[in-house]
Amino acid sequence: MHSNTRSPGALGGSGLSPYQRLSQRMLDISGDRGVLKDVIREGAGELVTPDASVLVKYSGYLEHMDKPFDSNCFRKTPRLMKLGEDITLWGMELGLLSMRRGELARFLFKPTYAYGTLGCPPLIPPNTTVLFEIELLDFLDSAESDKFCALSAEQQSQFPLQKVLKVAATEREFGNYLFRQNRFYDAKVRYKRALLLLHRRTAAPEEQHLVETAKLLVFLNLSFTYLKLERPTMALRYGEQALIIDQKNAKALFRCGQACLLMTEYQKARDFLVRAQREQPFNHDINNELKKLASYYRDYMDKEREMCHRMFAPGDNGSTVGEN
Repeated sequence: MHSNTRSPGALGGSGLSPYQRLSQRMLDISGDRGVLKDVIREGAGELVTPDASVLVKYSGYLEHMDKPFDSNCFRKTPRLMKLGEDITLWGMELGLLSMRRGELARFLFKPTYAYGTLGCPPLIPPNTTVLFEIELLDFLDSAESDKFCALSAEQQSQFPLQKVLKVAATEREFGNYLFRQNRFYDAKVRYKRALLLLHRRTAAPEEQHLVETAKLLVFLNLSFTYLKLERPTMALRYGEQALIIDQKNAKALFRCGQACLLMTEYQKARDFLVRAQREQPFNHDINNELKKLASYYRDYMDKEREMCHRMFAPGDNGSTVGEN
């Protein structure tokens, strides 16, 4: 990420260090020039909220050094970090509060906003200004969601439907994030929180479709999560709930088919998967699952035949059952 950060050394202004030259064209976001910002790529949407959990890629550099002293860019999936808890640099917290989703920016943090007068031996010398490049991939406003979920059903019902849908969507996004981290049990808890909010809500007839659409997504998430948790009965139950809302939903049909296959209910699995294939004839996953079903069913029938053969075959001594 640091490919652009060496160029400031070539800027004009004799007698100034590269970071001093760079700072001349940066925006002061702390009010005392302690945190300076240069936007590399604009983001979109709302600014990060003070209690949000953020998903970021970052690299921290010392002046005159090409390699970062700290970076999470090598991780396949960055960890979700909560502002005020997981982020220890004051400068990074201020910087993130100035960012929008998708934004990539470069920051200079003076010692007060970074590692202080003592630094962080042996990596960071005392009184050091550091440069960070930060990309904000996403953020979730967990504070709003946590506060709302702590209210009673009666209190929640006082809020407009849009608020309930927003909080349920946040819970679902948290679930999706945890799912991608393979934390299936934790993901399930978040999805169930979202579902409880939606179940509690009685919407006006003209708004009911909004609740049903939100429920459908959570049912699909829960069905997939229970498959990952190797609990096919529950996966089937939530898949069938999704089909009540949308009987031709290919994902729901596919999940139900997968669940039945795990339960060795081959005929039911075939029915669901053929219906899924009808909705999406060229879906690679559905077609593969049908092939898997055919193979499992063949093995199953071979074993059944073998068992029948053993049951009705003549005994070792050549006599059949019932002979003297």
